[in-house]
Amino acid sequence: MPGASLAELEAAGVVAVLGTVINPAGLTHAKAVPIARARAFANPGLGASPVFHAFAIDQTGIVFSDDIGVVGDQRIRIDLSALHGIGDGLAWAPGEFVGQDGEAIPACARGTLTRVAARLAGAGLDAAVGHEIEFVLVAPDGGPLPSRPWTQYGLTGLLEREGFVTELLAAADDAGVGIEQFHPEYGRNQFELSLRPQPPVAAADHLVLMRILISRVARRHGLGVSLSPVPFFGLVGSGAHQHFSLSRSGVPLFSGGSGPHGMTADGQAALAGVLAGLPEAQAFLSGSIVSGLRMQPGHWAGAYACWGVENREAAVRFLVGGPANPHGANVEVKIIDPSANPYYASAVILALALDGIERAAALPPETTIDPALQTAAQRAAAGTRLLPDRQTDVLAALNDSKSMRRLLGDQPVDVTLGVRRYEQQTYGSLTPEALTDRFRMAWSL
Repeated sequence: MPGASLAELEAAGVVAVLGTVINPAGLTHAKAVPIARARAFANPGLGASPVFHAFAIDQTGIVFSDDIGVVGDQRIRIDLSALHGIGDGLAWAPGEFVGQDGEAIPACARGTLTRVAARLAGAGLDAAVGHEIEFVLVAPDGGPLPSRPWTQYGLTGLLEREGFVTELLAAADDAGVGIEQFHPEYGRNQFELSLRPQPPVAAADHLVLMRILISRVARRHGLGVSLSPVPFFGLVGSGAHQHFSLSRSGVPLFSGGSGPHGMTADGQAALAGVLAGLPEAQAFLSGSIVSGLRMQPGHWAGAYACWGVENREAAVRFLVGGPANPHGANVEVKIIDPSANPYYASAVILALALDGIERAAALPPETTIDPALQTAAQRAAAGTRLLPDRQTDVLAALNDSKSMRRLLGDQPVDVTLGVRRYEQQTYGSLTPEALTDRFRMAWSL
């Protein structure tokens, strides 16, 4: 029941409202209230320690700092305009952090994306974002599932898990989440679904909601869900790609122009801004201790910072508008993985795109082949660089970035650096096999 009032939900049998927030480590935190208390959850909100921003992925670590410690309190406020019934007596709404005085907390990821969306609107731009969700079904304890021989993108996966698939699609429809497509992926028991493009904040909200639905349905089928970038060492990783498009007064920026593949001048600049900012932004997009295991050439993870039409080895893939693409021309950022905070990730991408437009950034040449096949001279001429797969390098780039602090503010940068540095300092000596085993279920719901 999307968009239903509290009275309608209560009449339909809803007894509890869940509110969620996503922290800088990509962890999903939640509080619940009886439906009669939902308005209080929305305003003034429920108390939450500042350490919500500092919980680490190992379920024990808390990254204290000058701003985050044992003293103080914030509030989580749910957005009742984004309330959804999700079945079995439950409703869900996304939450944001505010101070005791009701003022926004700068580290709040949803609030950060809201501010970036407002800057886009102030520049006369509208954005639409479409999320992809890749996940791996596992045993309830996180172990691998027995499976028949798996055909990549084949019918076997759908038939083997048809009860899960049909129930999930029905749950999404009931909750008002638009699914564009659903299919088995390359890895065994790996699936992918694509969500309908929406305004940035609503799109991220629906991503969070969809992950909740996936987890609930999986539980009912005696399954677990891994949202790790690499659930099993040596096997296929999972991405969390984001597509975005921009328009001004209803006129798209990525089509109808005289630039490459119909891009307008502003469309080219937006794409250039994203591409130029990826090395410094990578910690927000694929910055976990596990992420580097996926960020490899030949894995369709976008390991090279370059762009190309339908180039799945490029970090930025351009999709041309036309009859086969009813949503119009758009840009896919491929380096994002499920360990990222989706609100931060969208905020980074859109802020970089706007920055590119404001700077009239020049778009480098298109990469029309697998960048791994280019010579070093060819990559240098195109400005192509291999993105780092070591977390230390990724974090160093963010630490040294003035642009990320300018575009997002100090707090999102500092809390992200805090939780990711903890991962590196605590677990950086583990083997890849140990890392995948340790954190297979870290981001699971």
